[in-house]
Amino acid sequence: MGSLKRMAVLCGFTVLFAATAQAEDWQVAKDEDGIKVSLSEITGSKYKAYRGVTTIKAPVAKIVALQEDVVGACAWIHECKAQKLVDKKGDESWTYTQFKAPFPVTDRDSYLHITTTKAADGTLTRKLEGVPTYKPEEKGYVRVAQVDGFWKLVPKGDNLTEVTYQVHTEPGGSVPSWLANKFVVDAPFNTLKALKQHAEK
Repeated sequence: MGSLKRMAVLCGFTVLFAATAQAEDWQVAKDEDGIKVSLSEITGSKYKAYRGVTTIKAPVAKIVALQEDVVGACAWIHECKAQKLVDKKGDESWTYTQFKAPFPVTDRDSYLHITTTKAADGTLTRKLEGVPTYKPEEKGYVRVAQVDGFWKLVPKGDNLTEVTYQVHTEPGGSVPSWLANKFVVDAPFNTLKALKQHAEK
């Protein structure tokens, strides 16, 4: 019984480490304008996770203000068509976003549940979780089936903030591979580039 238990524990650790290694297997896809975009395969998904990292010459508070202006944030989120705050309770909020998609792909929309936490060192993390059944589907849009990701804002002194934007999505419906492969690089790069421009004004 003891050896069986040890084997079960060992198997558990193996699975845990394998999952961690898989999640950390990031390959750099683009490194320009001070923005590094990396991609990672996700087990069981046709779509890669993306992670964009950059340093912005602005304090955390200014970037937070830009993010909390939910309607205005559409100006710097990649392919955002319209966005609104649906509900807010303390450190939790719910947003609705409509995204443009190139012909012949149908435009997408998504509901997100966002949970904000702040660490003692001033680091702010916003966990992003798709809630596709939060409201009924809208005519003319395909609902994004799954969103799992986060924003992380780390103060670096001298009014500098390191910003990480990491997401994995299941876009729902049919998306051609060329578009999916383009999106996972363009979304973090263009979003961070535009956010940087707004924050450093």
